[in-house]
Amino acid sequence: MIDSLGQQSLFNILISLMVLTVVWWSVQSFKFELFLTNPNGAKAKALMVIITIALTHLVTSFLLSYLNWSTMLRHLF
Repeated sequence: MIDSLGQQSLFNILISLMVLTVVWWSVQSFKFELFLTNPNGAKAKALMVIITIALTHLVTSFLLSYLNWSTMLRHLF
């Protein structure tokens, strides 16, 4: 049982890192300079990091929940 928890934790971490990479790559194409007064400043960079982390959490939570729900469907029948 503990081995299963370790494997699941490792899987969750790997999915989170993959989603983080995709989200960071996609956030780079967003034009923050239209909304910020100093887009090259430290505050703008911190905002990009926070937005990336928030989007990563949302997408990863959805993907892992969907995976969990789809694997639980086998118990329906």
